[in-house]
Amino acid sequence: MLSDSGIITVQHWFSVYSTIPELSPSYTGIPLQVAGFDSTFLQKAHCPAIGGRMEGEVTLDSVYQAVQALYHHPEPQGKERASAWLDEFQKSMFSWQISDQLLRLQRDIESCYFAAQTMKMKIQYSFYELPPEMHSSLRDSLLTHLECLKDLSQAIVTQLALAVADLAIQMTSWKSCVQTLIEKYGNDESALPFLLEILTVLPEEVHSRSLRIGTNRRTEVIEDLAYNASMVIGLLTAYMERCSHDEKLVIKVFRCLMSWINLGILHTDHIANSQLLVALFQVLRHNQTSSNLHEVASDCVCAALYAVEGLQESLRLALQLQEGVTALEEAYHTAVACEDMDKALNYCRIFTELAETLLEMVIRSPGQGLGDLKTLNLILNCVGHEQYEVAEITFNFWYRLAETLHRMKDPSVNQIFRPYFQRLTQSLTFHSQMDPDHEGVLDETDDFYEFRLRVSDLLKDIIFLIGASEFFSRLYSTLKDGSPAWEETEAVLFIMTALVKNLNPEKEQRLGDVVQAVISLPDNTHLAVQHSGVQLLGEMGEYINNVRCLELVLNFLTQRLKQKELANAAANSIQNICAMCSDAMTRHMEGLLQVASSLDALPISYDSSIGLLRGASLVLSRMPSDKIEETFQRLCSMQVTALKKLLTSEQINGFSADPAVWLDRLAAIFRHTNATVGEGRPHPCQKVIQEIWPVISETLYRHQADNRMAERCCRCLRFAIRCVGKGSAMLIQPLVSQMVSVYQCHQHSCFLYLGSILVDEYGSEESCTQGLLEMMQAFCGPTFRLLEQPRGFQNHPDTVDDLFRLATRFIQRSPVVLIQSPVMSLIIRCALTATTLNHRDANSSVMKFLQDLVHVATINKHKEDFELRKNLVHRFLGESGALLVAQLVQACCFYLVPSMLGNVADVMWELRIFDRKTFCGWLEDALKALPKELSAGAITATEKQMTEFHKQVMCAEDATMIGWSLMEFSGFYR
Repeated sequence: MLSDSGIITVQHWFSVYSTIPELSPSYTGIPLQVAGFDSTFLQKAHCPAIGGRMEGEVTLDSVYQAVQALYHHPEPQGKERASAWLDEFQKSMFSWQISDQLLRLQRDIESCYFAAQTMKMKIQYSFYELPPEMHSSLRDSLLTHLECLKDLSQAIVTQLALAVADLAIQMTSWKSCVQTLIEKYGNDESALPFLLEILTVLPEEVHSRSLRIGTNRRTEVIEDLAYNASMVIGLLTAYMERCSHDEKLVIKVFRCLMSWINLGILHTDHIANSQLLVALFQVLRHNQTSSNLHEVASDCVCAALYAVEGLQESLRLALQLQEGVTALEEAYHTAVACEDMDKALNYCRIFTELAETLLEMVIRSPGQGLGDLKTLNLILNCVGHEQYEVAEITFNFWYRLAETLHRMKDPSVNQIFRPYFQRLTQSLTFHSQMDPDHEGVLDETDDFYEFRLRVSDLLKDIIFLIGASEFFSRLYSTLKDGSPAWEETEAVLFIMTALVKNLNPEKEQRLGDVVQAVISLPDNTHLAVQHSGVQLLGEMGEYINNVRCLELVLNFLTQRLKQKELANAAANSIQNICAMCSDAMTRHMEGLLQVASSLDALPISYDSSIGLLRGASLVLSRMPSDKIEETFQRLCSMQVTALKKLLTSEQINGFSADPAVWLDRLAAIFRHTNATVGEGRPHPCQKVIQEIWPVISETLYRHQADNRMAERCCRCLRFAIRCVGKGSAMLIQPLVSQMVSVYQCHQHSCFLYLGSILVDEYGSEESCTQGLLEMMQAFCGPTFRLLEQPRGFQNHPDTVDDLFRLATRFIQRSPVVLIQSPVMSLIIRCALTATTLNHRDANSSVMKFLQDLVHVATINKHKEDFELRKNLVHRFLGESGALLVAQLVQACCFYLVPSMLGNVADVMWELRIFDRKTFCGWLEDALKALPKELSAGAITATEKQMTEFHKQVMCAEDATMIGWSLMEFSGFYR
């Protein structure tokens, strides 16, 4: 689909058909020589099992030996070679016939599975290789293999069933495939396993991304399946009546039913009237049901519940499901009593799905019909389960309920649901408790740690319904009035941390008691309690800022920096307090500098050390102007001294020998120091950064071949430039010279990004534009050579991303200078090629460049250079506009994922604004060039659909509407 230059040629879409030879209609097997297969593969391929270069055709025996090597070779390297060889074999034309032969011979499970998998992959990705007259032979061959191999391995049956399903979806000549299969195998009990497998995977494959069949063919298939859905329900019902004693078969029946429900084509009355629904709930109510069957039945009921979210159209089924699910309460309690965790989880999933389905009715008519509040009691029973994994399943429902109530802003409705949320918070507090015998603090990789984070997030979303002050009072009473165990105390402090920011610090007097209690915790208090107390203090910055306890809190936290288990939490709390109390913290700057000088002596993580420097920098920014330079110099000198020692190879005992550590710390300081500078006055940090520059420059020179170090240096310089703004002018000349020099040898994309920062800061300065343009031109040579390599764009998306960030900054700051430069034509060609690059960030930068390039011709019309800008853009579009629109359309239809089409729409919108009439013609030509059919004759967009899309684009009110139209239209080619 992509030529060597990266430009799509529409003719390539049809080339596969021109190479397919005429085949004899009497041929009944799969041909070896199809579609003009390139035999050079034969001379290049090696069979690892043979150990030599193969001459002539790939033989069945060589493939079989490779499969054996893949599974049984004693050396890992041998298996890797076999895997690579077989991967190439699967891409070849030989794989059709040899896979067919392997399946017929049935030598062993491994070779049969490989052959079945190959067949599936070929049909999914290479179906265009076979001419239409071979499709029927392929279908008959696959069904024959299923008949012969049905008892050998379920995995093989699944692969072959997928192959049949994918064939049926793509094979336009196979009409009513479901009816054909049921008529052929429906009464043959020996065929039940593979018939059910085909009928299960067929609906699942309809929306497979592996099948490029387009919306029209997909719609045709779905309509055909919908037409035969009643036949499938009848078949499944008959199987249940005849074979209800066979658990494996019942599981297959339920899986098949779920697959058809998920596709959304079954009329809900078909399900409501079917005995299959009765059978599902019978299985779920029976306490002797096996775990496997119980899980599949639960999945099926959940699928049915999801299918009836349009309640008015599915009222009958919704009522039956509500009745059936509500009747499972006793079965849930039985599962809890029997400590059957798997079944308890399944019931919870069902109850939660019911609640989500009926959410609208529960809110609209609470306590009536489908709005029966017993649904909430069902899931609250699950929240009360002793295992937190069960409660966690319900979280999404509570999020949705709280979000809906928040939007309604109806106090009377909130009052109805408030008791349920109060019960929820009580259970969440209980579930947040650690095990009584737990030692130390929770590990961040622990599942329970992740669960508590979700609890914290949920509480923040629902707190408005229960009242933060009231809930805090209950938690406070738990600590004050009783003698709770350590795990209860810790859980209360943890929950307080989640809600404390919702309290009014001026009205909540008990906050002072909590602060005093935390900083007065004895040293022998359980570490987890101390840890949560430290975290709580970090969230109380607003209160601490209003009262005179800042020094006490800081002393407490600083002491905890020395304790390994508490140090990271203390560092994070200090950082938070610095952010919320930055003005008050200026009196404690000396203490922060002492902490900053001791980072490597503290038992804290890398992120925590960066966080402390961030906090110190935020406070530094609030200091008086005459104090900033000295303090900034002291904060930076600690890092610069270490870098200097590393450059001289001097030992720095006790400190990191990795320059990246010190560069990152400097970057954090530069990034978060935002001093207020009076007009006409020099930036207080300017002199210090000028003194630091030679050290960073030498570090970059020393490590220029190391991409990681180059990125760290560029990141540090980026924030240094942003820190002092125009005050960094003295760095431009030496910095640009070094960047350009290093880039000639080492194409680190970070130099392009740093160049975009320089253009953003200085691109509007006439004295700088020529130098910056020369920098751009110097970057382009090595960049284009890199991208011209085979798969250059795909292998270097970061370079594409940063190149067009740089070009976009130039267009934004000095458009005329760049557009008139000799390098512009090369950038345009590069952009046209990159439109099809399926990399989110890189493609976004390309589209932003194109959008802004056209946009400069339509903005600031009052400025004297408007006509020049307009003429320059008009010249560019006159040369490349038609190709650009063609590339955009091709990219949308064949390369980019739907979520990326909004950026394409922005470019089209600008083109339409600039020259509506010309764009209209370009778009029409681009649409005419699209292929009329995909593989196997599937129709793409019809003339009527193309006309409608063209009309939508030309009549769209904004770029967003064009984006929606692009997503819908591109579906005809996916």
